[in-house]
Amino acid sequence: MTMAAPRKTVMGLKSYQNQAEVLVKNYLLSDPFLPYTSVLGGIFVCKMLFDLSQLVSALYFDTYSTLTKVQRMEWNNRAVSTIHAIFIATLSLYFVFWSDLFTDHEHAGLMTFRSSQLSTFALGVSVGYFVADLGMIFWLYPSLGGVEYIVHHSLAAIAVAYALFTGEGQLYTFMVLISEVTTPEINMRWYLDTAGLKKSTAYLINGVVIFFAWMVARILLFVYMFYHVRLHYNQRKRSNHMKGFYFIQIHVI
Repeated sequence: MTMAAPRKTVMGLKSYQNQAEVLVKNYLLSDPFLPYTSVLGGIFVCKMLFDLSQLVSALYFDTYSTLTKVQRMEWNNRAVSTIHAIFIATLSLYFVFWSDLFTDHEHAGLMTFRSSQLSTFALGVSVGYFVADLGMIFWLYPSLGGVEYIVHHSLAAIAVAYALFTGEGQLYTFMVLISEVTTPEINMRWYLDTAGLKKSTAYLINGVVIFFAWMVARILLFVYMFYHVRLHYNQRKRSNHMKGFYFIQIHVI
């Protein structure tokens, strides 16, 4: 009898595990639901990271306790922004320069219409982040930014959501999102300034890194993107909506 109970418990746990795997595979990660679940997941993760930043910062950073309530909110919000930037910039670099998804293979379909579960998931999480960040901006308006931040985040969310839900232009969306590599350095600049380290060597080094990162990710990269668009102009003409899409993408910069 004593052996039967644990065995029944183990079998029950395996049954629940199998049901959970079926739920995730057939619903949460299936093609029709993936865009929606990834957006909701992105919002949920942003909330978790915000709370985690609040906990960790209070324990390990003395400066945090000296900040005002609004400054602490911005501190945590920038932590979420930094983690999102690292996540999406890493995946964007992978898709643009290393993945086979957008290479010029024959019979692979039009490049501007290609997507995968991973690319869709990444864009969904990014949309979730922009929605969550917009919510924070509205909640604390204008402490975290004025109208220009609302316009920027709204255009970014629309452009990324377009690529997410239509599967169109994902390559160029990832090219634009590579520019997020400058976000951690910009946030670090704010952290150092808030901590009273504006005259430190770290602040100077961070400024140099911002200059070169901005030069590569927000200037040279877009020269490459326009070259790539021109090179594949015939594919771009197949879509009736891509002109508006590119217009939004460029204005997100």
